[in-house]
Amino acid sequence: MKDILLVDGYNIIGDWPELKELRDKNLEEARDRLVQKMAEYRAYKGWDIKVIFDAHMVEGAGRLYQKYLVDVIFTKENETADERIEKLVGQLKNVETRVYVATSDYAEQSFTFGSGALRKSARELRVEMEMVEQNISRDVTEQARQEHMSNFPLPREIAEIFEKWRRGGR
Repeated sequence: MKDILLVDGYNIIGDWPELKELRDKNLEEARDRLVQKMAEYRAYKGWDIKVIFDAHMVEGAGRLYQKYLVDVIFTKENETADERIEKLVGQLKNVETRVYVATSDYAEQSFTFGSGALRKSARELRVEMEMVEQNISRDVTEQARQEHMSNFPLPREIAEIFEKWRRGGR
């Protein structure tokens, strides 16, 4: 089954303390940092990610591009992120696809749940993101340790014994 996460960009930025602080200094950097984090989430979980930003107060046709393998969507003039998310849920939700919506907007959560998608609050996504970052860090450390220990594939227990011997222990 395919999993897709739709992220209400400004809602998440406004909820996560580190992004909120960054937003107050530089909105573009806050958006980019959120997209970077979602790319890490995507890489670890294997989900498709779409981050949607409101542009309803801006003239123009909207914009869609991909950054770090994450779809970044700016809504078109007179369209809110909530409206675009609702359209995407309708387009993407099917028997073979689970759609999650990350937002703390209660009305959006209600619509999402009612339309068959699953919801994640900004807080839930933040906690998951922290776990993903910890797991990535642990995996990188473990991989580096494995590469350092031996160029030959060995069972972990044997490699640990050899490492103890190498350090002078028994």
